[in-house]
Amino acid sequence: MARFIIVTGIIFLIVGIILQLFPGLSQWLGRLPGDIRYETGNTRIYIPVTTMLLLSILLTIAINLIRRLL
Repeated sequence: MARFIIVTGIIFLIVGIILQLFPGLSQWLGRLPGDIRYETGNTRIYIPVTTMLLLSILLTIAINLIRRLL
């Protein structure tokens, strides 16, 4: 369990450094086709369906790879 937490922390650190150095990489996240936006007057509703699916798939793959390596 400790290895998993350490590896996960290192991965988050690397991703954070990459996003700090290259901020343009994350601009497309949240603006994908399939993300629902509804704006009228003072009301804004945003449901990032496609973004949630993409992140879920990527995290599932990453966690499975980490589990197999440990």
